[in-house]
Order: sequence, then C-alpha cells, then structure tokens
Amino acid sequence: MNFDDILIRLGEFGRYQKILYFLAVCLPGISCGVFMVISVFLMGVPEHRCAIPQLENDTFAIQSDRHKKLIDLYIPNADPDDSTLKYDRCQYYVYDSAAVQGNASRHIEKCSKWVYSEDIYKSTFAKQIDLVCDDRYKTSLAKSLFFVGVLLGALGLGILSDAIGRKKTLSLSVVAMMASSIGLAWAPNYIVFVLIRICVGASTSGVFMTGFVIGMELVGPSKRLFAGVINEVFFAVGLVLLAGVAYAFRDWFWIELSLSIPTVVFMAFWCILPESPRWLLSKGRRQEAEEVLRKAARVNKVTLPEKLFDEDDFDKKPETAALWNLFTSRVLLIRTLIIFFNWMVVSMTYYGLSLNTGNLGGDFYVNFLISGVVEFPAYTLCLLLLDRWGRKKCHCSAMLLGGIACLCTIFTISFGGEDLQWLTTTLAMIGKLGSAAAFAVIYVFSAELYPTVVRNAGMGASSCCARIGGILAPYVADSGVLIGGQFGQAVPLVIFGGASVLAGLLSLKLPETLDEGLPESIDDGVAFGTPEYRKRSKLSLAIDPPSASIGLTKL
Repeated sequence: MNFDDILIRLGEFGRYQKILYFLAVCLPGISCGVFMVISVFLMGVPEHRCAIPQLENDTFAIQSDRHKKLIDLYIPNADPDDSTLKYDRCQYYVYDSAAVQGNASRHIEKCSKWVYSEDIYKSTFAKQIDLVCDDRYKTSLAKSLFFVGVLLGALGLGILSDAIGRKKTLSLSVVAMMASSIGLAWAPNYIVFVLIRICVGASTSGVFMTGFVIGMELVGPSKRLFAGVINEVFFAVGLVLLAGVAYAFRDWFWIELSLSIPTVVFMAFWCILPESPRWLLSKGRRQEAEEVLRKAARVNKVTLPEKLFDEDDFDKKPETAALWNLFTSRVLLIRTLIIFFNWMVVSMTYYGLSLNTGNLGGDFYVNFLISGVVEFPAYTLCLLLLDRWGRKKCHCSAMLLGGIACLCTIFTISFGGEDLQWLTTTLAMIGKLGSAAAFAVIYVFSAELYPTVVRNAGMGASSCCARIGGILAPYVADSGVLIGGQFGQAVPLVIFGGASVLAGLLSLKLPETLDEGLPESIDDGVAFGTPEYRKRSKLSLAIDPPSASIGLTKL
C-alpha cells in the first residue's frame, strides 16, 4: 500500500489524528493568530499633542478652564481641512518674551515632548518611546520588519524541517517563539524591539507551518479540505482572544506578557508529538514510521496488515522539476503570475485590514473584535461552497465581495462622515470577511493548479509572495495617518479594495480545478483546463485512480 492507502485503512481523521491535529495545529494556531496582529496594540499611537512648556502635570485630557486656556495659548489648531483633529500634533507656540503679548510675539516650533490620550490605550510601546511626528514612520517600519521575519522563518525553517525533521523544527520554533515573545515585554529601545519582533515573526512562522505539516501529513485525502479550513478557524480564535485581553489590560507590557506566557505549554510537544511518518519514510526510516502508524491504529482501534509498505514503491524516484519550469510556456507563465499576485493581494488585504482597525473610527476594541468574528462565517462558507461552487467561483466571489465593499467606503467617508461611520465599519468588515475567505480558498486552489512535479516549489514561492504582501500591508494601513483627514481614512480601504477587485478579475483567467484530475507533469500543467486534458485525465483515472495528497510531498 502507498501512504494514503494506509491512512484510509487507519481512518482518515480518526481519534489519533484528531488529538494530534488539535495539539500540533489548533492550539499553536491561536498563539500564531495573536502574534501576527498584536502590533495593533503594541505599536498603536494614541491621540496626542505637544506638552505645554513648564507645566509639569500636563495631560491630554482637559483638567480645568485654566488648563484649556493654556492649551489654546500654546497649541496651534489642527489643519482646518482635517476635521478628525482638533489640535496640531507636532508643533507648539514659543513666545518671544516672558510676557505674552499676542500673536505678534510668538512663533511655531516642533516639540520634543508630548502628552497622550488614554481613551483607547493606557500605554503602548510607540507611546513609551514617542514614535510620533518625525518618527511616526518607525511604527510602520517595525510592523513591516515583523513580516520580513515571517518570510525568513518560512524559508529557513521550511528547509530545516525537511532536513532534520518536523518534530525537532517545531520544538526549536516553540522555544524561540516563547523566549522572544516573553522577552519582548522588556525591550529597552526601538532597535532591540524590532530585532526581537523579527525573531517572533520567524519563530511564529515555523510553529504554524511545521505544526500544520505534522497534523496534515496524517490526515487522509478526503478530509484534508476540512482540516485545512478548520485550522484557519483557530487562527481567528486568536484574534478574538487578543481583542478581549487587550481590552482588559490596555497596556502593551501586560498584553504581550499575558499572551506570551501560555506558550510555555507548547514545550511539552517534544514529549507528546511523534515525528511525521511521511518524513521518516522519505529518509528511509521505515521501522520508526511503522511504529507511529501502529500506535495510531491502536488508538483508532483498527488493525493494519502485517506488511504496510511495498518495497518497490520506495525504490522508484519520482519525477521532479524546478520552479523555473513554471515560466517555460506562455500558459504557465500567465497562470503562475496571476497566482502569485493573488497571494500577495490576499495577504496584504487580510493583514492590512486587521492593522487598519484603529483608523476606522468608532469603538476601537469592538471594531477589532468584529474583524476577528467575521472570519468564522467566512470559513464556514468555504466549507459549504468549495465543493459545490468550485474553487474559482469561490475565490473570485470572495475577492470581489471584499474589494467592492472596501471601495464603497470612499462614498460613506466622503459624503456621510460620522453619520455613516457604522456603514463604513460594516463595509470594512465585509472586506475582511472576503479576504479571510479568499485566503482559505487560495491555498487549495493554487495547490491544485500547480503540477505535482513542481507543486511544493510553487506553493513555497506563492507563500513568499504572500509575505511580500504582509510587508506592504503596514505601510498601506498607515498611509491614512500620513495623509490625514477624511480622505486619509479612505485611502487604505480604497487601495485594498482596488487591488482585491483586480486580483479577483484576474483569477477568472485560471481554470477550475473542482472534479478535475490533478496535473502531474509540466505538460499536464500546460494542457490543464482544456477538453483534451479532461479526456486524457478521465482515461487515466479509470486505469489508475490517484491517491496523491494536495500540497504535501508524495511518497
């Protein structure tokens, strides 16, 4: 029997696989969801203005009539075109003499000390080290460099996982994530903070990716779609948990610490989780792989045959191809570029809308909570519709729904203002729902489009494109702050919406994969979606039904 035949005999998603999946995929998925977007609260910049010179107990909140007069005296009004601000954030009046003699005796200077509102945050790292005005760009840079860490982790730890095994890589990633996330709470300055966040990004990527592989490599072919989407649900649970913890503490130190300390529990993975039997087989360690499978059979209460593996199957060397083979024909070139662009846009929109929550107006914590909650119906719709509508219709519909909703916010912001704030927030959340659904679909869709001989390389390159989208997301989300005013509030949503609509329309050029035989060779990839390929595929399926796994290495 080949490996998937063994899984069918074992039980495609039996008790053993469910326990393993919950431990290796679901629980870490919660923490990974938290750390991917926690920068919303760590790097949040509260409303602020310059501190009044020589006033020791100055606060952002007005304390008395005398305090208000001092603010009016020393703090210029904001740009009249920006209705979202009352006071200038970065400048104050300096008077030329000890006695105040009216406007003629004062001039404007940039300030070096600020006071902050505590309506939303009591403390953030950005507030602690004054990342405002000329240093405001550093908040976007820090968020972006976190996703650079995610990219480095995906590349480096993915290679390490294939070299030393899933279990060792997961354990190393867990230790790194635990140490870096807890240590971040004591970061003394910006440079140290950014370097530790890069480590958190890399280790989070390793935990999420390697745990997912361990869990999925023991799931049978017919259950992988369900298991893959359920994984996304626990990521969304992390967002909801983060919203509750952040609301309770409102202090970046305690938010970070309270959500990092529970990762200590993952240290037990070394004692609990087995090595992936697929990886063991790929390294020729068949006896160890068989021990894992027979333990699973005992837990699932099934009996496996005495001889599990056909020696001839392991002597065959599978056909392989390099990533560049995807660019050797016009058909594959266009198809691959469309897939890459969709991955980048989906990631940019998904993380950008999460990071942009604070710029929407209304209750910040309620907005963030809703942005997590809307993911649950998104993934439910994916489970219900993927095998009914097909991958292309689901992906295109999700991208267009989210994109058009985001684009419509320009009308509610420009013409409705605060009166239509509820509608602006609703449209933004529909955009988040669409991007979350598209993120779940693109994994399945692209894995089925890539030929088997280059599927892993293609998925790895697609993941890198997604990380590029994540790197861009903070700059797009924060562009509204730099522009200011109502137009600035609309700019990020318009960019996310326009990119999503374009990506969704381009995806219509891709062939449908539902009920189609998977392309095996590069020639199959070129012919995929044509009537000739369907005839050839049906004949091949009748002779030799496939048992290959989607997106995982075929043994």
